[in-house]
Parts: sequence; C-alpha cells; structure tokens
Amino acid sequence: FGTDVTFGFRTAVEVVTDAFDRIETTTRSHSRIMLVEVMGNKAGWLTLHSGIAAGVQMILIPEIPFNLDVVCDTLNARIAAGETYTMIAVAEGAVLDAEARFKKEERAFARPAFGETTVTRHLAEVIGERTGTETRYTVLGYLQRGGTPCAFDRLLCSRLGGVAAQLAKEGRFGVTAAVSGGRITF
Repeated sequence: FGTDVTFGFRTAVEVVTDAFDRIETTTRSHSRIMLVEVMGNKAGWLTLHSGIAAGVQMILIPEIPFNLDVVCDTLNARIAAGETYTMIAVAEGAVLDAEARFKKEERAFARPAFGETTVTRHLAEVIGERTGTETRYTVLGYLQRGGTPCAFDRLLCSRLGGVAAQLAKEGRFGVTAAVSGGRITF
C-alpha cells in the first residue's frame, strides 16, 4: 500500500517471463495447452505483467473471477481456427465465478472435498476433457522468489534505503519510503 512499485517486483516479472518463454517451446512443439501457475494469492499483478510480457494467450487473475465455460469456448475457438498450442497464465488465487461469493477460507475447505488442490489443476483437467487437447500445468512456486535481483530492483533498494536513512536522521518515524509517480517519497 502507498507505493507504485516494490523492490523485487521487476525481478520476479523477469524470472516468470523467462519461465514462460522456456515452457512455451515445449508447449508449442507438443501442441498442448499449458497452464502456468504464478504466485499471486490476492493480487494478479505478477501474473498480468509477466503474462503480457511473454505474450501468453490467456491470463486469469484473482481480481477478475472467470467463467469456465468461457475459457473452454475460447480455447475451442482457437483450436478450430488452427492454433496448435495455448499458454495460460494463472495466478494462484484466480477464482471461478461460481466461487467468487466465497471467502478464501471457505474455498480452501470446499476444493479438497471435490478432490482439487488448486484452481490450476482443476482447470487443466476440465480443459483437457472439454477440448480434447493434451493439457498440462506447472506451478512455478518459489522459483519466482529467488535469484539475483535485476539492476532496477538493486537501484530501487538503494534509493529507498537512502530516503529511509534520511527520514531516520530527521527523526521522522511511522512512515515508509515509497515510490509515487516515479519519484521517491515517503
């Protein structure tokens, strides 16, 4: 809250985009539908940004509940048009429109009762059945959170740290360094 961007975001987008690029080659060569689950339990920013950057064909995020029929109809239309593969970015918190009225805790109890662990796994099974296309899914998990930060994030940390140190020197506590409109503020 209160900042346009946080450190680590751009690095994570780079890592996830690279993963999409790597997975796409297999997806394309095997003519599959591939769902890639990206971290984002409450917010789909990482999924959205990396999905757009990688040029995936569909993005599902928690902020916009999706309809399973629409997803399958869209995929069937792609197949009918001669498209041989499809990449789908799925935020781990993506929600079926039928689930949208439930709180996360309620969904956590309902899904295992149906033999489901994540929405991505459920989607892969349903999509495979309804499209007749080999469908796979992969969960990137903590792969997205590790590694060496990109240059932008390193510089951002230094800039935010400098402002935080200045605020402490001035005795201003109870505030945080932030980015607003491209400039560092608090």
